[in-house]
Order: sequence, then C-alpha cells, then structure tokens
Amino acid sequence: MNNIQFSAMPTADAEALWSGGRDAYGRLPETMISDGPGHPCRHCLRNIGAGEELFVFAYRPFPELQPYAETGPVFLHKQPCQRYSSDEVLPPVLTTSPDFIVRGYGESDRIVYGTGAVTPIDRIPSYAAELLARPDIAYVHVRSARNNCYQCRIDKIKAPVLAEAGALT
Repeated sequence: MNNIQFSAMPTADAEALWSGGRDAYGRLPETMISDGPGHPCRHCLRNIGAGEELFVFAYRPFPELQPYAETGPVFLHKQPCQRYSSDEVLPPVLTTSPDFIVRGYGESDRIVYGTGAVTPIDRIPSYAAELLARPDIAYVHVRSARNNCYQCRIDKIKAPVLAEAGALT
C-alpha cells in the first residue's frame, strides 16, 4: 500500500470538549442536533447520524498559534465515540464528497506552497503518499473542497526501529 496513516483528532482534544472544555477561541462548544449527512465527526471520522446531538466548535489542528495555523468550525459527537484507527483505509467521512483539498505541511507547521490540490477521493491515498515522500513534507491535511474545513491528518507510517544486530546476542 502507500505506507500512510489517516489520523483523527487526538482523543485528548475530544475528551477536553466532552468534559466541558473550551474550543480554540476559548468558547464552549455549541450543541446541535444532526439533520443527517454533512456533520462529520473529527474523532471517529464517521458522519453523525440524523437526530444525534453534536458539538460544533472552533478547532485549530496545530500545536501553537502562528500565521498558518488555520482555525475553523468542525463537528464532534456530543457523546464520547471511539477514535478512528484504520491506518491506510479511507475514513468514512472522506467518501461523502467527490473530492477534498489535500495539502502538505512542513516540520514548522507551515503550508508547503504548491502542494494544495483539490483531489478526487480515489486519489487521496496516492497523492498523500507522493507528498509524504518529499523531505520537505512532515504531514498532510485533508480539508473540505467546498468550505476548507479540516477533516483529518495523514502521516507517513514510520518503520519500526529494529534493535542493533549485536544487541540481540
């Protein structure tokens, strides 16, 4: 396969909100009722079903404030859900639109210019793998092609560190 991993919002971020924490703007998340498709949970990477409660809040998927640290509205199941963890398998939320923006970021968490492309869903894994093969790309974001909302992150699967040959004897 492509040696990539789709990464959902960290559980610690979701747990902070589920336990009454505030969003990237210091505000409490708003509660809404899903009317069906169009409310992708950033933790389980599934759509939130019609009639289910959800949080809408400002999310910044970057470690610190800086000019490229985009912040925008995202959704989360109001009740705790299991974090997505299927590595190379395209998450369910990335099958609900014909295309998404796929864009590379460097170690400094800045956009690597020229990498952003509206990408058909069947090309997301291969384009992400192509970007992650470059030495200047640390990770990739997948964002909505219509609203630029953050969907998930894609990382390169690192090879396991093997013990030195002499250490095994």
